[in-house]
Amino acid sequence: MNSIDSVTLEVADPEAAARFYADAFALDPARVRVRGAEAPSTGFRGFTLSLVVSRPGNVDALQAAALGAGATEIKPTAKSLWGYGGVVRAPDGTVWQLATSTKKDTGPATRDIDEIVLLLGVEDVRASKRFYVGRGMTVGKSFGGKYVEFTTAPDTVKLSLYKRRGLAKVAGVPGDGTGSHRLAITSPVGPFTDPDGFAWEAPGR
Repeated sequence: MNSIDSVTLEVADPEAAARFYADAFALDPARVRVRGAEAPSTGFRGFTLSLVVSRPGNVDALQAAALGAGATEIKPTAKSLWGYGGVVRAPDGTVWQLATSTKKDTGPATRDIDEIVLLLGVEDVRASKRFYVGRGMTVGKSFGGKYVEFTTAPDTVKLSLYKRRGLAKVAGVPGDGTGSHRLAITSPVGPFTDPDGFAWEAPGR
């Protein structure tokens, strides 16, 4: 099964970014990496990262830790039709969705993360779906031209596709943006650049 081994965020200050992600989310650096880059980028970068957890208390714990480490709150944590979640922007500009499908706590809060999901905002979901299937990705869920979720091997990053403006709306940010995505995706299916300009790299780079 083809999956995403890791994502690399291109940031102005790699040391500060690495410190933030360790303090806020205790992320595995093998899954979410940072490296220095000065490529121009304004507004919405066309993607978000989502941390999926098992209960609302974990969402609250992650959101509080992120804000304490220097993140900006975009959406406060709250219940919704699909579960419970919040959204923050890291100091490097990356938008993070923190979410659970559960609406009630069944145990003490932790910052344990069940899944990391990369959500790409694309212009044509159906076309991007065909593109990725052609490169060996396997569709898990698909809802017409609105959303696609690919199956994932254990301990990897899940890939999902949204309409770009739909993803921005879900994240609570304006959809306009220019310049670099400031993101590199490492996977055995790489290297290539997809139709929306997202760069994929082969492992070992």
